[in-house]
Amino acid sequence: MIDVLVAGGGPAGLATAIHAARAGMEAVVVEPRPGPVDKACGEGLMPSGVAVLRSMGVEPAGRPLRGIRYLDGPHRAQADFTGGTGLGVRRTELHAALARRAAELGVRTVPGRVTSLRQWDGGVEAAGMRARWLVAADGLHSPVRALLGLDLPGGGPRRYGLRRHYAVAPWTDYVEVHWAAGGEAYVTPVGEDLVGVVVLTSRRGGYAERLREFPALLARLDRPATTPVRGAGPMRRRVRSRVAGRVLLVGDAAGYTDALTGEGISLALLSARALVDCLRAGDPRAYEGAWARLSRRHRVLTGALLAVRRHRAAARLIVPAAQRMPALFGAAVHALA
Repeated sequence: MIDVLVAGGGPAGLATAIHAARAGMEAVVVEPRPGPVDKACGEGLMPSGVAVLRSMGVEPAGRPLRGIRYLDGPHRAQADFTGGTGLGVRRTELHAALARRAAELGVRTVPGRVTSLRQWDGGVEAAGMRARWLVAADGLHSPVRALLGLDLPGGGPRRYGLRRHYAVAPWTDYVEVHWAAGGEAYVTPVGEDLVGVVVLTSRRGGYAERLREFPALLARLDRPATTPVRGAGPMRRRVRSRVAGRVLLVGDAAGYTDALTGEGISLALLSARALVDCLRAGDPRAYEGAWARLSRRHRVLTGALLAVRRHRAAARLIVPAAQRMPALFGAAVHALA
């Protein structure tokens, strides 16, 4: 019997399989798409995520990141990461590096998807295989989570992310978050001549229409886009539990607040390690508390920003306030990093 069967071969699923293999477990990943798989993603890793990757023996090519910068008209606030640098990395490069490491460790990846499952006291059956544990790493719209009835109503405005890349030399080694009335534009350097630009919004309309809300940023993007628009959302996902019998949820499948503060991938990598640690300790139920502790700062800080964002007058004060209180803004960036 397989030790850990992983539904979904994105970063969260591959990280889970790698941690399991390093712990001496047999891990198999079920993924319907051939790799490397692209996805609408900010593509910025916090220093904590970079450290986890290195501990796994994964070092993807990318662009070092010093910190985070907020911009809104004439107002600007920035803070450096402490205790290390972040990394801007194309989603496809990260996926390829994780897949190589998983293969080196003997992880099998098989084509397919989990559309049904059956549990009993000693294991779970899914995708024609039996395993001691099934890990759902199948994304924001997780079919496994839906099968288990773990979804809760989202609440709040429905927000979406739209991303594409531009062949422009990065003008900064910070992740930039540009603010406008209708949303945010999240800019990440990912190569020597490439930046990724994600527009986060609750408004209707295409990418070009939304990007026009950021004229100063648009002026810098003076080259044609090099990738098509990819979208994701609605982003907010509330989940009843991360553990249901012998099934555990990780990554976006485990619940998601918003991409605004940019630590989604890092949180997924950290959660994957915590999940496997709980399995090794023979205490899978402890993963629920571990996930809550790892994600608490993200959920609190991101939720607070979104709450302020809903009130137009208050939203206009976010970046000016961060500019006037650099110590507070630095503390928030440190907490997220």
